Amino acid sequence: MECLVSGIPIYYETYGSGVPIVAIHGNPTDHRAMKGSMEPVFANRPGWQRIYFDLPGMGRTPASEQIGSTDDILDLVLEFIETILPRQHFLLVGESFGGYLSRGVLLRKFEQVEGMALICPLIVPDVQKRDRPPRTVLVENPHLLTSLNSADAELFRSVAVVQDRDNWERFRDEILPGIRVADTTFLHTISQHYGYSFAVDHLPQPFSKPVMIFTARQDSMVGYRDAWHLLENYPRATFAVLDRAGHNAHNEQHQLFNALLGNWLDRVQEVLK
Repeated sequence: MECLVSGIPIYYETYGSGVPIVAIHGNPTDHRAMKGSMEPVFANRPGWQRIYFDLPGMGRTPASEQIGSTDDILDLVLEFIETILPRQHFLLVGESFGGYLSRGVLLRKFEQVEGMALICPLIVPDVQKRDRPPRTVLVENPHLLTSLNSADAELFRSVAVVQDRDNWERFRDEILPGIRVADTTFLHTISQHYGYSFAVDHLPQPFSKPVMIFTARQDSMVGYRDAWHLLENYPRATFAVLDRAGHNAHNEQHQLFNALLGNWLDRVQEVLK
């Protein structure tokens, strides 16, 4: 489906019915990265409406000259949410850059957000200022890598901590398609204004709804230590740091991810009753 927002056709998909969950993917993937990791959790969980959409310049949502910064992307996301969920309450799930955007949505729609889950979230936009562990590979599979297209192998190698076939297949099906179609020229422009022009984590008060922060011990892209500093903003937060996982921890440790996301949903449901 498409939703026209400020003249930009935003591609989105919805599944299920019930309490709305807005899922925001990272950069430069698309909605498939979120759908692939989240949908298994809802196989036996009715009562939730999942909304997956493509950010501008990614997936099936085109870039636009009117968007030149993360501030602009946030404004578009806020307008999209208001268009499809007018004045409704909802949950947020954000991965990587989507986690950064989710915190912007929370700040701007504080009273409407009933819970938030952050997956390997981007905390510090400036890569030089992030507190990151060194690049580490814990499970190598040279035979697998040599069997792949060289460009695909390099992309997988650059992020995978566990380089086994299962993780490759999930990377191939859920992450690689978005990377291939991303508008790199547009995203480079956005990268020049990657940080918000405002203090996104200065909330009007602590967010007292259930939160889950899912991070990875070997995440060399955004790290895990910076996320810890946000914990006092969320008095109902579960904070997890998983070993044997990198920036795609929701795939590399999918069983624990499923359990923690399910626990978060249980906590939200308890509050909503």
